[in-house]
Amino acid sequence: MLRLIHTADWHLGQSFHGQERHTEHRAFLDWLLETLIARDADALLVAGDIFDVVNPSLRAQELLYDFIVSAHERLPHLDIVLIAGNHDSGNRIELPAPLMRRLRTHALGRVVWQEDGELDADHLLVPLTDAAGETQAWCLALPFLRPAEVTGGDADDYVSGISSVHERLIDAARQRREPGQALVAMSHAHLHGATVSEASERPIVIGGEESISAALFPDDIAYVALGHLHRAQQVGEPRIRYSGSPLPLDFSEVDYPHQVVEISLDGERLTGSEALHVPRPVAMHRLGPAPLDEVLSELDALTDDPALPRERWPWLEVTVALDAPVPDLRARLEAALEGKALRLLRLSRRLPQREGDTTSARIDLQTLGPRKLFERTWRERWDAPPDDDVLADFDRLHQDVLDDPEADA
Repeated sequence: MLRLIHTADWHLGQSFHGQERHTEHRAFLDWLLETLIARDADALLVAGDIFDVVNPSLRAQELLYDFIVSAHERLPHLDIVLIAGNHDSGNRIELPAPLMRRLRTHALGRVVWQEDGELDADHLLVPLTDAAGETQAWCLALPFLRPAEVTGGDADDYVSGISSVHERLIDAARQRREPGQALVAMSHAHLHGATVSEASERPIVIGGEESISAALFPDDIAYVALGHLHRAQQVGEPRIRYSGSPLPLDFSEVDYPHQVVEISLDGERLTGSEALHVPRPVAMHRLGPAPLDEVLSELDALTDDPALPRERWPWLEVTVALDAPVPDLRARLEAALEGKALRLLRLSRRLPQREGDTTSARIDLQTLGPRKLFERTWRERWDAPPDDDVLADFDRLHQDVLDDPEADA
C-alpha cells in the first residue's frame, strides 16, 4: 500500500489586493506537514503554481525551502515531487534541484530534449518508494509546457505538441515499470470539461484553446494529479482530479471546498481517494451587492475576535448598489468598521444601468483582467470582436510579459 497526498496551486508570495499572505501560507504549510505525519504519507505531489510569480520574493522562497527541510527531518522516507506551473519559472524551480534531491525532493521545471529529438523521459520519471525503500510506483512529473518547448515556437500546433509529450512520457514509463508498480501522472494543464474559476485564473497560453483531452491518460494510469484550476474537481472519472488551491486566491473562491487529496494505491491499482479539508487560517467575508443600509446592517452583524493578531483579522469585500452618488461611501463604511477586527480589502460600487448608456458602468480593471479589457477595447474601436488569430497573438504577448523576470521589478 502506498499513500500519496496531492496538492497544487499554492501561489506562495501572492499579493492579495496589495496585502501579503505570508501568515496564511505559513499556516497552511504547518497544517500540511502535520497532515503528512498523521496520515503516514509516502509521497507528496505538488502539481504546479508553487509560487505566484516567476520572480518570487525571498520570503516566499524561504517558505518553500523551510517546509521541505522540516518535512525531511520529520518524515525521512517521504518523497516530494514538485512541478512548475504557468505562474512559475521552470529554471528557478530546478535551480536548487541537486541540493533538494538530498532531501528526497524532486523539482521538475522543464522538459529536456536530446540531440536526436527524443524526449529525455528519465528527467521526468520519479520513483515513489514505500517506508522500506522499495519502488511501488512511478510519477510521470510533467511541468507546464510553453509553446516553444513543444512546438519550436509554432503556437498553432501547441495542443498536439503537448499531447505528444504526454504520450512519449507514458510510453517511457510503461517500459520502465515492473509488474506491480503503479503509474501516477502529474500535469499542470487545462483539461476539456473542467470548471474554471470566476476571476482568478488567467489563460495558460491561447485563451481556451490550450485545453487538452482527459483521453490522454489511458486506463493503466492509476491516478492523474492535476494543477492549474483552483476549484477542486474530478474530470470524467475519480482517478483524474484537480486538488484545487488550498486557499482562496480571490473573493470569488470564498465558497470553494479547499482541500488536498489523499490517494491510496495497492500494487498497480487506485484503491481509494479522500478529500482532506484545509482549515482556513484567515476568514473571508463577501457582502453585497446590496443597498448601503443593507450592507451596513450586514457589517454590524459580523462577528469578530479582537484578541486575534491583526494578520489574522478576516478579509472583507463589499459591493454597494447605489441609485445616487454617495461621496463619503468609504468613510461611512470605515466608520461602521471602527473597533471591529476586520480588514476592508475591496470596495466596489454598482451603479444603475440606463437603457442605451454604455458609459455609466465603471470598469473594475482588476476583476476584468487584461484579456477581457483587450477584447472590450478592440470591440469598441472596430465595432467587431477580435478574431482567434488576434487573441492568440495577444495571449502570447501577455505570456511573454508575465515570463519576463524584469516585469515584476
